[in-house]
Amino acid sequence: MADSELEFFESLPRTRGAASALLRDDAGRVLLVKPTYRPGWGLPGGVIEMGESPLAACLRECTEELGFTPALSGLVCVDWLPAQASPDRRPATVFVFAGRLAPGQFESVRLPPEELSAARLVEPDRLGEYLPDRQARRIGACLEGAEGLHYLEHGRPVQWV
Repeated sequence: MADSELEFFESLPRTRGAASALLRDDAGRVLLVKPTYRPGWGLPGGVIEMGESPLAACLRECTEELGFTPALSGLVCVDWLPAQASPDRRPATVFVFAGRLAPGQFESVRLPPEELSAARLVEPDRLGEYLPDRQARRIGACLEGAEGLHYLEHGRPVQWV
């Protein structure tokens, strides 16, 4: 690659990526985890590392955070977060993959104590009690009505024209 071409690519904007798992049990409850490094709860998952796909990141993070690799059934949401919504002031793209917990699998959760302090199964109508608004909107959109892939911006469905 020529130096000018490299300079061009280095000058392009940078965004972050994250991937998480929307795992539900047979009763429809959602698995949430409580990080030790920030307030509140969230879905298991985390940052997409350099050269890693969103799916690989989701599986890696879940294995690290839960102590098992969940069975995922597909991508259910892509959510673009604006820079002002991010602590590091960079836009981010969040990928959410869906999966089901097998009977008894929640009881096998093994949290890394330096990263997570608790795990809980939460009824969908109570997610707002645990999650920041944008995350509750994101998960709510994934759980509501139409199946398939949801494209959101800051946790809100896009109004297509």
